[in-house]
Amino acid sequence: MKRFALIGAAGYIAPRHMRAIKDTSNELVSAYDINDSVGIIDSISPQSEFFTEFERFYDHAWRLNRQPTTSLDYVAICSPNYLHQPHISAGLRLGCDVICEKPLVPTPELLDELAQVERETGKRVFNILQLRHHQAILNLKEKVAAEGTARKHDVELTYITSRGKWYMESWKGDQRKSFGLATNIGVHFYDMLHFIFGKLQRNVVHHNGESKAAGYLEYEKARVRWFLSIDASDLPESVKGKKSTYRSITVDGQEIEFSEGFTDLHTVSYKEILAGRGYGLEDARHCVETVNTIRSARIVPPHNDEGHPFLNGFVR
Repeated sequence: MKRFALIGAAGYIAPRHMRAIKDTSNELVSAYDINDSVGIIDSISPQSEFFTEFERFYDHAWRLNRQPTTSLDYVAICSPNYLHQPHISAGLRLGCDVICEKPLVPTPELLDELAQVERETGKRVFNILQLRHHQAILNLKEKVAAEGTARKHDVELTYITSRGKWYMESWKGDQRKSFGLATNIGVHFYDMLHFIFGKLQRNVVHHNGESKAAGYLEYEKARVRWFLSIDASDLPESVKGKKSTYRSITVDGQEIEFSEGFTDLHTVSYKEILAGRGYGLEDARHCVETVNTIRSARIVPPHNDEGHPFLNGFVR
């Protein structure tokens, strides 16, 4: 049984980590969040210690790690994006391996800094890149690999996940903390595209606003038009009033069904990490580089057929 601590226990994604720890027969020893709305712990790991001050959490973890019988094995990080790098470093320096949510960090330079801390501590960082474990994505990767590189596939990625007014008032709406919409809700999709279609060759941004972003990516094996949004008005008419989220990936005009099977992917990710097959810093580098470029790219209007169809209907 491995012993875990968790940073960011009150966030949206934290329960998936708590359940993954429990479902892999491990123990959540302690948790930390500045907010105390963490009642979910009662139904998953009621014995866990809980702290609302990082100093007390860190001191508790340090004391545990002074004794082999009580030491922590992993720190799981679900804190706001801008805190990932310092929290990862803190976990490594406690003598723990670290499992961190996406986006791991915003820039390649911070990846290099974390690699240095890994070397100093002898511990490792693992990123949750859950779509790499989705069976529909694995099937598509296998199919694309079997076809070779004779042609590039035409891909259209659309992800609309409606958010209320609270979103812009939270840290997620602050680009200094979330690093923008494409980074916050898109980074694992860019990782998925790289996972399936190879190295990125072009990265063009057509729109990058507070509630939506769009652009064109060209990989070794694909041309991708992408559109991300948190605006419910962007939902297709067939979905409005029925669902608040719309995910679609088409490859050469054929829809890839991957809307189901998301909720268990964190547990699968944990199983792979615990078995020594987790995704580390270098695995995350490609998607970190992609979102870093998107944030700083000059906005250009789409030309030829590179614009996503959902670009029509709002001013670019």
